[in-house]
Formats: sequence, C-alpha cells, structure tokens
Amino acid sequence: MMLRLLQNKRFGYLQSALVKNSAWGIIANILQILFVFLFFAIVARLYAADEFARFLISTTVYQLVAAFSSMGLGQWFIRQYVVETDQTGFTAKFFKTQLGFGVLFYLLNIILAYTLYNNYQLRMLCLIMGTNIIFDNFINAIKTLNVVQNEQRKTAGILVIDGFLKLLIACALFISPFSIILLAGLMIVARLLTLSLFIKMGSSNSISLATIWSAAVSYHDVKQLIVKNWQFIVIGSISIIYWKIGNLIISKMLTLAHVADYEVAFRIFSVLQIIPVIASTTIYPQFIKHYNEGNIHKLKQLFNYIFIAYTVFAVLTYAFIYSFSGLIIPLAFGQGYPGAIVCMQQMFLTFLLLPTVLLQANLLVAIGAEKLDMWFNVASLVINVAACFIGLYYYKNLAVINYSVLVSFLIFHLLQDVSLIKRKLMTVSHSIVFYVALIFTVLACRLLIQNLNSYLAFAVFFLFTVMCVALLLFGYKKSGLLNNLNSAKA
Repeated sequence: MMLRLLQNKRFGYLQSALVKNSAWGIIANILQILFVFLFFAIVARLYAADEFARFLISTTVYQLVAAFSSMGLGQWFIRQYVVETDQTGFTAKFFKTQLGFGVLFYLLNIILAYTLYNNYQLRMLCLIMGTNIIFDNFINAIKTLNVVQNEQRKTAGILVIDGFLKLLIACALFISPFSIILLAGLMIVARLLTLSLFIKMGSSNSISLATIWSAAVSYHDVKQLIVKNWQFIVIGSISIIYWKIGNLIISKMLTLAHVADYEVAFRIFSVLQIIPVIASTTIYPQFIKHYNEGNIHKLKQLFNYIFIAYTVFAVLTYAFIYSFSGLIIPLAFGQGYPGAIVCMQQMFLTFLLLPTVLLQANLLVAIGAEKLDMWFNVASLVINVAACFIGLYYYKNLAVINYSVLVSFLIFHLLQDVSLIKRKLMTVSHSIVFYVALIFTVLACRLLIQNLNSYLAFAVFFLFTVMCVALLLFGYKKSGLLNNLNSAKA
C-alpha cells in the first residue's frame, strides 16, 4: 500500500522546486557537516584533551559572536528582496552592511576572549578563529541571495569543498603533527579559499565586488535597518546561542573534560539537525508565497504535511541515537570521552522538538508575526540560561545543561502551539497527538533497550513507526486529504 501511495502521481510535488532545492541544500550540508565531523573526530584523537577543549572553547566564542554579527537579517532580506524594484542596489547595500558588521563583531570577539579567559593559548585561538566572523558574514550573505534566487546548487558544491578542505587539514596531522595554533591558522586559510570560491562561482551575476564597494550605506541607513528589523536580530541569533551558551557556561563552571564531552555529543547532534534546518530554509519562501497570495488553505496543508514528516524524522532519529550512542561515540572519537555517551542521549531529547520548532517559527515569521516569535525566543533563552546557572549551583553535571535546553524548547514549542491555534493554523488535537507521540517514543525506547539488544530494539521501533505512517497515509487517502496535499503544492 505504501509503495503504491508513494508512486502515485499525487506526489508530483516531489519534483517541485521546493523539494529539489531542499535536496541540494540537505545533501551539500550533510556532506559538509560530515567532513567537519571527521575533522573533529581526528583532532579529538590526536590532541590532548585539554588542548582540544581550548580549541572548542575558541570555536564557541567566535560562533556566539557570529550569531549576532549578521544581525539576523537573512530572513528579512529574503522577505524584502521580492518586493524591491532595484534588487541589485538593494543586494549591494545588504552585502556591504554585512561586511561592516563582520569587522565590528570581530573586534567584539577579541574583547570578549580577553575578558573571559587568562590562558594565552586560548586567547590566541580566539584571536585566530574569530576572523571567521568576517568571512562568514559575507559567505552567508551570498548563501541568502542564492536562496531567494533558487540557486542553492551554487552554494551546495562550495560548501562540500569547504568541508573537504577542513578534513584535508586534519589528515595532514597523520603525516606531521603540528601545534593547535597552526591548526587554527590553516582553518582560516581554508575559509579564505571558500570565500574566494563563493565570490567567483557562488554569487549571482547581478552582483560584484565593485557594485558592493560603490554601494552607498550611511550610518542613518544602518540605524534605520536595525530599528525597523531588530526582531530579526534576536530571532536569527538565539537559534545559535541556545547551544553555544551552554558550552560557554560549562567552560566557566565545570571542567575542560566536560567541555570536550559536551562538544563531542553536539558534533553528532549537528550532523542530524542540518536536515530540518536546511529543509526549513527552503520551505520558508513557500510559506511566504502562499500567505502573500492569501491562500491560507494551501498554507495550512503544506504546514501539516511537513509537520508530520518532521515528527517522523525526529522520533526515528532519537530512537537511533538512544539505541546506538554507546557504539557511536567510541567509534567516532575514541575511548577518551565516556561522558559524551549519556550526554548525547540527554541532548537528543531536545531533538524530538527541534524540527517542528523550526517549522513553526518559520510559519510565524512568514505570516508577519516575527515580533511574537522573537519574544518566544527571548523567553525560552532566559529560561535556558537561568535553569543552567541555578542547576549548576546545586549539581555540577552536564545533565543540567541538557535538561535546561529541553525545558526551554518545550516551553518555546508550547507558546508557538498556542499562537498557531489562536490563528486557526493548527488544532488542539493536532498538538495533543504530537506530544503523546513524543512521550510514547521516549518510554518505548527505554523499555525496548532494557529488554532487547540495541539492534533489535531499534528495528522493532522502526517497523512500528513505519506501520503507523502507513496507517496514517491510508487514513488520509480515504478521507481525501492526499488530494488536498497535492493541491497545496500548486
């Protein structure tokens, strides 16, 4: 039955621009993340744990600052680009503004590093790794332009090359070991090469360095941009801060071993989270399209379909990680990080909520409720940070960080649910079924692992999930919902 459904012409949307662009983005980012994952796996094995932890801290500091450096204007650019008459001039100003922000926040990165840490090696690593902020701002601007022009293929190939360059640097350690300071320097060289590729191959023909340089951007323009779109700054920044603030807190309140365990677990997390992140990037313009056309029916149908797909992906991912975390960590990073196993199991509880949080956030922003989404982000982050500090005051363990993130995400999701229900974009029963499915997933995984080996436990859960999806599709077919889903993509 499932095979016939999947082969049915009703699923012609799989050939749509949405799916094609999502596929390109997902494949490229998975390859890039995989290369970066292998890079960290090699570095974790070949450097002392303390040196590796300092390298991770410097990466965290730069990524925290980089979360603000773009000022969250990517989503704003995507939404504003389609209504601009002078798109070339508008794009040039956007690029020049992003470069200026990059330089400004690199200086802030230096100040932050020297304020928080006294270790010379750590400060030098922060100084070197922080230059990524300037490069990333320009690269992300090009990637955003490619999204609005449906040119994700350009981004895809270059991202793969970027990840491969990092992997080559790590492999060089097998030939001749070198200091971790030199490692950081070589990573910057690789990033500079990536930037060159983006400028020559990845940017649109409608934009050039000369156009960007000649673009007139005044202090007043920047001020007005920030004042009018400050909610995008918060929304765009908090998504990164959620995870990286935890590592920063760990570096100040726990040990370097805890820093390494947390980051090792997060490396696995980052590989799997990229799928809903990139898919959501492509889905977001479709939400805007349907909403601007006033076709709320198509908007709801697309949202419901993607919500189901995200939920299935989340529960299967959690089951896989819970079943095989004890095998994955030693295989990937060696025997030096035993604490990362439990840390990863706890961390992936949040993954059950992550895909649908991203989806619902995109829907809220697409319908013009970005300020509401911003306050949800702020409330969730405050809860996360407060819970981390309070919990670590009494209990010095990574579980505090992971459960703090989980609670904040749960509250975030619930706030989104209420908002969408009030706008009649989602129903109460939809929300209840979702949370029941998540609770069942957690309990079922624990029960299966207690009574079966990992391979059999995951196989049983996977087959049960497939059966549930088959029944759901069969029910949709009988009710005629599949026809509606097909019309929603038109």
